[in-house]
Amino acid sequence: MRRVSSRATFFHKRVFPVIWFGFLGLLIAAPLLFVVFPQLARGVRVDIEPFFFIVPIVMAGFGYLLMKWLVFDLVDEVWDAGDTLIVRNVHQEERIALSNIMNVSYSLWVNPPRVTLKLRRPCAFGTKISFMAPITFIPFLGSPMIYGLIERIHAARRT
Repeated sequence: MRRVSSRATFFHKRVFPVIWFGFLGLLIAAPLLFVVFPQLARGVRVDIEPFFFIVPIVMAGFGYLLMKWLVFDLVDEVWDAGDTLIVRNVHQEERIALSNIMNVSYSLWVNPPRVTLKLRRPCAFGTKISFMAPITFIPFLGSPMIYGLIERIHAARRT
């Protein structure tokens, strides 16, 4: 078996959101902890700009929407097993025949690069399965492994 999905999927799905929302939480907590609360404890009136709280909250909302659209729907692993793909996400595993794949969409212009498989018959993950394509060192250069998979899927549909 050969891994088709990127090894960086775990970082993009699990680690980066924690870093992103943790950083934004610190941006909100820092003015409170180091400016507002000490002055309130001394009885001093605090005039802090709402800008310090609005911007991180807007960034968190925007970040969540982008991650929901681009990252959270990605499956963890996709393995090539010849005439089937083995798809794993959290604790589920599904075998998908190449002939069951109706369409393949490969997007290089998003980060992370995505491959979306549209299935003829739904599986445990639904009718669309998206995974992160392997990252190449040359930007916007497609993965030869994904292009080979697309050709094999088209050949399996013809037979």
